[in-house]
Amino acid sequence: MNSGRSGKGARPLGAVACGHPETAAAAEEILKEGGNAFDAAIAAFCASCVAEPVLCSLGGGGFLLAQADGQEAALYDFFVQTPKENKPAEALDFYPILADFGSATQEFHIGLGAVATPGAVRGIFAIHRELGSLPFARLIEPAARLARAGVTVRPIDAYLFQVVAPILTAGADARGLFTGPEGALLGAGEKFFQPKLADTFEALARDGETLFYEGELARQLVTLCREGGGLLSAADLAGYRVEKRKPFVVRYRGAEVTTNPPPSCGGILIGFALDLLAKTTLSEHGAESSERNLLMAQVMELTNKARVEARLEEASGEREEAAAAGRLFEPSLLARYAGEVAKQGSFTRGTTHISVTDAAGNLAAMSLSNGEGCGTHLGNSGIMLNNMLGEEDLNRGGFHCWPRDSRLSSMMAPTLAQHTDGTLIAIGSGGSNRIRTAVLQVLVNLLDRGMSLDQATQAPRLHLEAGVANLEGGVDETVGVELAAQGYRTIDWPAHNLFFGGVHGVVRHSDGRFSAAGDPRRGGVARIV
Repeated sequence: MNSGRSGKGARPLGAVACGHPETAAAAEEILKEGGNAFDAAIAAFCASCVAEPVLCSLGGGGFLLAQADGQEAALYDFFVQTPKENKPAEALDFYPILADFGSATQEFHIGLGAVATPGAVRGIFAIHRELGSLPFARLIEPAARLARAGVTVRPIDAYLFQVVAPILTAGADARGLFTGPEGALLGAGEKFFQPKLADTFEALARDGETLFYEGELARQLVTLCREGGGLLSAADLAGYRVEKRKPFVVRYRGAEVTTNPPPSCGGILIGFALDLLAKTTLSEHGAESSERNLLMAQVMELTNKARVEARLEEASGEREEAAAAGRLFEPSLLARYAGEVAKQGSFTRGTTHISVTDAAGNLAAMSLSNGEGCGTHLGNSGIMLNNMLGEEDLNRGGFHCWPRDSRLSSMMAPTLAQHTDGTLIAIGSGGSNRIRTAVLQVLVNLLDRGMSLDQATQAPRLHLEAGVANLEGGVDETVGVELAAQGYRTIDWPAHNLFFGGVHGVVRHSDGRFSAAGDPRRGGVARIV
């Protein structure tokens, strides 16, 4: 992990935490030029498409939780949208592949039939219009320059390439980028070039978002889907809109925590867990207390049960998700699960996150995903399209059963928090279903246990779901013994495993200092600018 604090007497411009050094460098460049946190987040997103191609793409979507200095926070939802029309499954280019994690495999579904309407391009333009300060053409420059100069593949990048090798070699365009002259996937130390993507960034800066949603790229995408077994139409692309939502807010031990609202469910599940923890004396337990870990494990399990009872698992579509969220926070249900706490007393998704703050007090928490990618690039654009309609945890009613023209739900939970002393925090994580428990544990480490951001990020984590307790190296071994006695199947992991998410965060302290931490589990990087 790289982390930093501003030194005494220094006048830093801001801080960034993210998943790659080049992503951080893009944000740093923009902050040094006088851009604000939102300019830096856009530049970092574009650079992430180049440096973190398995995790981020202009063909995917995401969320920005933004708080401009002195204003209320706003959630920009530019996640993917389901198509307006469906087709019989046999007419779709939709098929399974196995991702190989070394010790285990996981099935994903790819092909053009897995592509939902991308929101990323519309998202960054909307954010720039409302919050940006530098010209858009300037913000794409680091990414375009990087795409042509090439990125050196890190060991963690090479590992991810191997995990999703069937996707990166599914189409000729992708194979041409991700493999070397001998046909093998690029390895650590080799250079990865994306000149076509550089051209696309510059075309977007010149022609605007219309290029992707109504112009030449739109026409290419519609033709590709029509002829190749996809679902997207001209109406899907032209009709896509960024949704600006009021964030979900929960009070926790005097702090105000702001996160992603419905139709996404990650944020409200974090809020529910915090409400349960607020009824306990968690802050009184020591840093390595097994009792504290067991209490956290119980809260995770109760949150999972409440999720089922509120029928969040069954909800599909924005209205159903909002209704399920209302049921989750009904006083009777919350009180009953809080009573359960009182009785006790005492593999990877293609997701990344960028946190930025600046000297003016602006905060940006941006979570991004392309699924794993569908295996097909959009024409000569260098853009890998998403496979969100092939993501099992985003299609809880089953594949091909999604509601038409509806925003897909997500576990992504960009989160802000404000201490009573005015300290501001921006965090978020990748990691599929582990996102909410990763963010929850880092928040508790900061707000309850008084840890620094470095300590809060590096502390060992646990994750409970479906009767399985995953315990990261460093968790008190008596916790595993007790959970096994309660009937859980326990899995012991080494320290700092990417399974447990990648929480990248920044803090603007009440005295104007900055802290930043990138999660070592996912190659995180942090810089004070």
